[in-house]
Amino acid sequence: MSNRAVLEVIALDAEDAVAAQAGGADRLELVTDMAADGLTPSRETFAAIRSAVDIPLRVMLRVADGFAAGDVDVLIEKAHELRAAGADEYVLGFLDADGHADLVAVERIVAELDGARWTFHRAIDRAADRDALRKQLADLPGLDTFLTAGSPDGVDAGLPTLLAEAARTREPGYEPQILVGGGLQLRHVPQLRAAGIDAFHIGGAARPSGWSAPVDAAAVREWREALDA
Repeated sequence: MSNRAVLEVIALDAEDAVAAQAGGADRLELVTDMAADGLTPSRETFAAIRSAVDIPLRVMLRVADGFAAGDVDVLIEKAHELRAAGADEYVLGFLDADGHADLVAVERIVAELDGARWTFHRAIDRAADRDALRKQLADLPGLDTFLTAGSPDGVDAGLPTLLAEAARTREPGYEPQILVGGGLQLRHVPQLRAAGIDAFHIGGAARPSGWSAPVDAAAVREWREALDA
């Protein structure tokens, strides 16, 4: 069995997607508007990316900055549009005003995804109680990944939490894969890999010239080689 680590790269358009795949990305997270930390892309953008690459795509379901769900009916409508265009993997995650999982919103949306696989994103890093959130979500269909830095302040601050959670993968709520992202740097990789973490998410690290420039295949390849070392 291969122990190849998953490398997920944020893509905003088809140019990004092609470069990320060329650099060795295993999967893409599709978003728009990084000024708002990533919102749902259009159906047209999804279709263009889907026709440009053949690796898995996880599409963000989020219509406003922050971790409140906002208008769930709009989110469901967007999910239906994307599913009609062929989307079969998603990213979502919402908190209520007290920092607990917004189960009403999440369950309504997940019920419309027909069992599709999905990631609960970095809302977990803002949760009032990470352990409680994991256990609340444990039985939802399709949840196979938590995107997390271990802390709202990024991987540097979150390393102890990430390492502790990696040691609990057989416990209820901890079975989904840990996908590390948020201030992730190459120097973090050896310690995370040694702890058994096998999935990594990069955005700005794939764009040495900033978010106004496209994904750089060479930058992605540097990560691919570090993860394969």
